[in-house]
Amino acid sequence: MTTRPLLFDSPFLLGFDQTRALIDRAAKAAAESYPPYNVEQIGEGSVRISLAVAGFSPDDLAITLEGRQLTIAGKRDGGSPDQAFLHRGIAARGFVRSFVLADGLDVEGARLEHGLLHVDLTRPVEAKAVRRIPINLD
Repeated sequence: MTTRPLLFDSPFLLGFDQTRALIDRAAKAAAESYPPYNVEQIGEGSVRISLAVAGFSPDDLAITLEGRQLTIAGKRDGGSPDQAFLHRGIAARGFVRSFVLADGLDVEGARLEHGLLHVDLTRPVEAKAVRRIPINLD
């Protein structure tokens, strides 16, 4: 058994339990391999996640956002029992794929086209606020 060093167990890093949990969830999600996906930068402040979901219909897919965790799940039936495959190379199994989103990243929408599920994310550009600090006289 290998022991992994705990990154946030220093007595100087108090209150980082949530950060450690996010890192653990991200590492677990990265270990999953089905379905294959791409993450691409689309312009300034926009990101697209594309998953290869050939054979899934919109009714077979569910996209949820809980806190900062985006979860995409697919569930298909195995087809009719009277189908006889000579070769079955197209996966028919269900899946759950999770992504941990950074603060400020919002889900704009999703669409299914040509066997790819595209989920668009945006980070709204915040107006820079300048705040004047008054100087008090003692």
